[in-house]
Amino acid sequence: MDLLNTLVDKGLRRELPTREEALAVLATSDDDLLDVVAAAGKVRRQWFGRRVKLNYLVNLKSGLCPEDCSYCSQRLGSKAGILKYTWLKPDEASKAAAAGVAGGAKRVCLVASGRGPTDRDVDRVSETIEAIKEQNEGVEVCACLGLLSDGQADRLRSAGADAYNHNLNTSEGTYGDITTTHTYADRVETVQQAQAAGLSACSGLIAGMGESHADLVDVVFSLRELDPDSVPVNFLIPFEGTPLAKEWNLTPQRCLRILAMVRFVCPDVEVRLAGGREVHLRSMQPLALHLVNSIFLGDYLTSEGQAGQADLDMIADAGFEVEGAGTTTLPAHRTQAGAGCGSHDGGCAPCGDAPGDAVAEPGEVPAARTDLVAVRRRGAGTDLAPNA
Repeated sequence: MDLLNTLVDKGLRRELPTREEALAVLATSDDDLLDVVAAAGKVRRQWFGRRVKLNYLVNLKSGLCPEDCSYCSQRLGSKAGILKYTWLKPDEASKAAAAGVAGGAKRVCLVASGRGPTDRDVDRVSETIEAIKEQNEGVEVCACLGLLSDGQADRLRSAGADAYNHNLNTSEGTYGDITTTHTYADRVETVQQAQAAGLSACSGLIAGMGESHADLVDVVFSLRELDPDSVPVNFLIPFEGTPLAKEWNLTPQRCLRILAMVRFVCPDVEVRLAGGREVHLRSMQPLALHLVNSIFLGDYLTSEGQAGQADLDMIADAGFEVEGAGTTTLPAHRTQAGAGCGSHDGGCAPCGDAPGDAVAEPGEVPAARTDLVAVRRRGAGTDLAPNA
């Protein structure tokens, strides 16, 4: 396909596709799916070889969030039967993190529910970061605490945080349909604060919330412009008790097309296969490793993932290798100061042309697989061993 040859060439040059090209990837047929995966796989291998970075989530504070994000089991008014607990002590969080590191995780992601941290919360997390770093030499720590206030990113950086996560989640045009208690602009500002403090920015999306192809392209192009080092791609987990519980819009094939589009638009960043992969990709997960170079190991914040050993077996069986602690994840040009957003000339390229005619959306709605949504009952906040 001429489209795929063009996208591979652009990806190898770090050149931004047009919006029409990105939309066309999402509109490819199932007959062309393996060709799409193979093409995006060439771009992935150019910048990341066959390495897979493992990340491990520690939910520092679960539930009872005052925000109304429709996709979230921890939201205000959620009736999902999730674990609810207040802040883990630094030693508890460090113990949870150690399980992930022992399982092969290179990065530990510390997450807390809520609109954003108080200064006291930043102190707690800083103590936790110091405890984790003291006990796990070389581990990366990413904090995900919500919207940041002035100076908080600098304090986290001083405490030893390497990165900060705050996802855009969906396009600016549809953000108000998903959340009303904060804005899309609030999220962008927090990512920029993290970058200004010298933290590696991590920001991604959630697919499967009823968005159109154009919405997906919009948010991924916005991410390219924002220039995070890592882009997590989540697939909605439709928890019973949340407003989006009935949204089952994804097939394994559509998930793979979305991941391929993200790789073409963000060729040289860490694209992470995040929450919902077990629910929506199912037995097609190994194919996704040809598109992403990073996954979460084990469980998520409020849901269970597949067994940690199964993740390791999947990586090995698919012919990939776990990225070691001594390996730099990002290509050299992205670790240099002022590397820009990965465009051909090192600066931030314009985000392509305006979309043309609307692309037809898939008409067949997949059957709901509620049996695959398992609430987390082990690990942080419980007396049971974690899944790592």
